[in-house]
Amino acid sequence: MPYMTEDEATQLDELYTRTTPKVDTSKPGVFAERKNMAVVLDDFSTRYLVSRMSITKKSPTELISDLIRKEVVAE
Repeated sequence: MPYMTEDEATQLDELYTRTTPKVDTSKPGVFAERKNMAVVLDDFSTRYLVSRMSITKKSPTELISDLIRKEVVAE
């Protein structure tokens, strides 16, 4: 990637520091979409995931994805 000249960097800085970002409130953002995907787990499921996380060193997302893949393959 080519380096920017001092003049190009100044112009880019002015563009992003002096321009107000335009936000379309009719569309949900990334964080709002993820909020809709939140799932509340019961105590047993939470304890299971925490114990599996400590054993496998995987995140809850990875563990749940693995469980879903196994379920799909089984069917």
